[in-house]
Amino acid sequence: MSTNSSSNSGAARLLADVGGTNARFAWQASRGAAITDVQILPCADYASIADAIAAYLQRIGRSAPPACAIAIANPIVGDQVKMTNHHWSFSISALKANFGFELLRMLNDFTALALALPDLKAEELRQVGGGAARPHAPIALIGAGTGLGVSGLLPNGHGGWVPLEGEGGHITLAGCTPREQAVLDIIGARYGHMSAERACCGQGLVDIHLALQQLDGVATPTPLEAAAITAGALERDEPRCSETIDLFCAFLGTAAGNLALTLGAHGGVYIGGGIVPRLGARFDASPFRERMENKGRFKDYLAAMPALVILAKQSPALFGAARAIEHF
Repeated sequence: MSTNSSSNSGAARLLADVGGTNARFAWQASRGAAITDVQILPCADYASIADAIAAYLQRIGRSAPPACAIAIANPIVGDQVKMTNHHWSFSISALKANFGFELLRMLNDFTALALALPDLKAEELRQVGGGAARPHAPIALIGAGTGLGVSGLLPNGHGGWVPLEGEGGHITLAGCTPREQAVLDIIGARYGHMSAERACCGQGLVDIHLALQQLDGVATPTPLEAAAITAGALERDEPRCSETIDLFCAFLGTAAGNLALTLGAHGGVYIGGGIVPRLGARFDASPFRERMENKGRFKDYLAAMPALVILAKQSPALFGAARAIEHF
């Protein structure tokens, strides 16, 4: 969603990438200028997004610029935004008026990330299986963090791209083995709908681990934080933590394969979010790739598609937000 025209696209702009846990803010002096003054603010430290924006501007010693683009982990439908995985709720028009922005663009965070994909450098990516990406072919994007983001790019027929805006992380997820389905049944009973996001996110790691304890007959299942589960798998090869990571990767592969089939993503299946890059080589050896390709008669079709883990140190969604001011 945008407010006002793009007549101020050359002016200074505030950029933001807002997730369920952290909000990343940055400054861009003008169109095409370097993105600077990047700071990460924990969302839980601020009562509202307006408070977080004000705190950032105070930190960098600047007043609100004419233009602002905010990529946020939420669908943008109408004026009111209520975050799915955080308590912030706000009116876009009121936020614009509060800071005096002449131009304010709001878009889904994974739509912003998708806009940044064509500019990623080779060293910012790690390929996990598949062949070479086809130029000008659809691109899929999926990523697990606080939630599960999904987007993609479709060629516009003129050498450019059209980004997807959707909530594909909330598709219904099914298991491919009895053990997987038993885990999903337990998680689904807790939440009511077994979406891909319920398994493929930080809380999903916690819930998978709890479900495995229940299936293994642990008398009193005890929650373990996502970071502890990851450490248990990577550092100690603790069996239940390792199985949790394998199941997480398998579920992500199932969802990624569904997306790749839907889009015909011969331009590549990009994997963003904060969890997978932390898994490193453990992810490459996980069931992800097998499950992504496990689509019966279309296994060979999917096997040709490269999967690419995004390793960029600076949030690419900030670049996508900057692009959105001019192009989206």
